[in-house]
Amino acid sequence: MDSLQTLVSWIKDSGNIVFFGGAGTSTESGIPDFRSAAGLYREQHNSPYPPEVMLSRSFFMSSPDIFFDFYRSKMIHPEAKPNGAHLLLAELERGGKLKAVITQNIDGLHQLAGSRRVLELHGSIHRNHCMDCSLPYGLDQVLAIKDIVPSCPACGGIIKPDVVLYEEELDHDVLMESVAAIAAADMIIIGGTSLTVQPAASLITYFRGRHTVLLNGEPTPYDHKADLILTDRIGEVMGRIQKLL
Repeated sequence: MDSLQTLVSWIKDSGNIVFFGGAGTSTESGIPDFRSAAGLYREQHNSPYPPEVMLSRSFFMSSPDIFFDFYRSKMIHPEAKPNGAHLLLAELERGGKLKAVITQNIDGLHQLAGSRRVLELHGSIHRNHCMDCSLPYGLDQVLAIKDIVPSCPACGGIIKPDVVLYEEELDHDVLMESVAAIAAADMIIIGGTSLTVQPAASLITYFRGRHTVLLNGEPTPYDHKADLILTDRIGEVMGRIQKLL
């Protein structure tokens, strides 16, 4: 039995699957990842600051104009559509097999594909709020504001995206719900992540189920713990699985 057929058989036998995903889940939707050879951190930018600095809380507070210029041009992809990975996960949830999607992504493509229980460790570009009066704003509302630094029409405060920046802590409730979902799962599928970003990557250590599956194009620090590793493009793999189920 080849690797793909093995994974299909495990999915059929499982009743509590959790998917843990990273930026590689969305690259086939046209959204660049961060750390691969073609990733965002290796691109040439007009700014003299590296992305890790521009995406920090302190930089956001001190230089919001540079932050938003980078954020709008590199982090927001409103034209992106779900790929085969997002679509299969939504189908598995509808069928009662998949209990949670835990994602490091901020793009909202899992919800767009139809997934309902999506635990967003790093927040979402689709949620924004005024830092002064806390009024919420959707992505379309923010994009409609032509100023580089979006300000609240109600009070004039800066509108901040609800994404977790460097120097900020992850949401405690989301973390605890993710731990509980992973600990209860009988199978975990880890896809499109280098498993190097902490504390998110350490969450998979709570898994106590039967099968650990890794779908990633490059080696990860957890490869030795995987029961099955597939290195093909995750959207293509998931699309083939969908046809076999």
